Amino acid sequence: MKKPILLLMSVQFFVYLGFGIIIPVLPEVIVQQQLSEIHVGGLLTVYSLASFFTAPLWGSLSDRTGRKKLILVGLIGFSLSFFLFAFFINNLTMLYLSRVVGGIFSGALYTAVTGFVGDMTTEENRNKYMGLLGMSIGLGFIFGPAIGGVLGDISLQTPFIASGVLTLLLLIYAGIILKEPERLGEVNKRALLPKGGMMLWQYRIRNLFMLSFMVTLILAGIESTFQLFQISAIEITPLQIGYLFMASGFVDAAIQGGVVRRVKNGSETKWIIGGQIVTAIGLILIPFTSSLFWAGVALSVFTAGNALSRTVLVSLTSKESGGMYGTAAGMTYSMDSMGRIIGPLLFTWLFTRMTGEIYYISAALAVISILFIFMYRKSSKTLRSN
Repeated sequence: MKKPILLLMSVQFFVYLGFGIIIPVLPEVIVQQQLSEIHVGGLLTVYSLASFFTAPLWGSLSDRTGRKKLILVGLIGFSLSFFLFAFFINNLTMLYLSRVVGGIFSGALYTAVTGFVGDMTTEENRNKYMGLLGMSIGLGFIFGPAIGGVLGDISLQTPFIASGVLTLLLLIYAGIILKEPERLGEVNKRALLPKGGMMLWQYRIRNLFMLSFMVTLILAGIESTFQLFQISAIEITPLQIGYLFMASGFVDAAIQGGVVRRVKNGSETKWIIGGQIVTAIGLILIPFTSSLFWAGVALSVFTAGNALSRTVLVSLTSKESGGMYGTAAGMTYSMDSMGRIIGPLLFTWLFTRMTGEIYYISAALAVISILFIFMYRKSSKTLRSN
């Protein structure tokens, strides 16, 4: 494998590690300072919001100035966001600022890395390398919460100082190894709504986009409230929540690596329906957890269902795109981003008013979202024949 690809995989890993590392630490910070739980959702939302709206601007800038330069700038800014969070952990305003900075520069890294791979690949091998980047993102999501929980047991600042230092080391390595790529190909640039994306909404694939939004909305709601609920229920610690998220991360990997491979062409909708039902069961179990073990069982059941729905949905959306793979992927990314923007704030606000009952609402949403699959099946307006 080419050295630049390994480095770019490392960059993507650290970006999404940085997103996940805050999950087991942030609720503890808010609770210790006796602040409203809604700030947990607020701090998660502003990160996704900043990344979503600045990524297209970074994409245009990278076209003009080059990919390597933007990757180096992104790593500097991303490292700064970690240090800001660590050193101003008792200042709510600075915490919000650090999350905005992190979101802005994660957008720079996402667009620059994607553009870099697009430049150095052809149509024949691009999917392979984009798949490797996707694997790195998944690993970041798995290990981020786990590392945050383990290092957070030392002190709440430790995970962020460690991440800031590692990102700076990655900056030095990138400065030495990366060379500006010769543009062999071109990849669709990140946009709020990808070019041609609105045309897809005239076909039944729109139901898959809406389902993608719902799946991510519910996932973001769990990420922002699960620990808050378990703190009140069983006085869970950041270390324990880190272990639980690590275990659920391996469940996610097992589903994607094992079960999804067995999904036969044409049976995707049945698996997605099953995944949403399992998701709902996991959500219903959460309010009844009275020990660390059962908290882990509930989280793992939810993760299994969510991972199954999410992964099979991506495959089905690609098949339904009529060859417009990049446009469909861009639209799915936009819908996922909206789920990560709305989910944390909505569910933490609901949590401040009804605590554990929000999981019954989440379970109902998971079941109701199956209607999008039935609408997809009922419609004959497909792009496949085109």
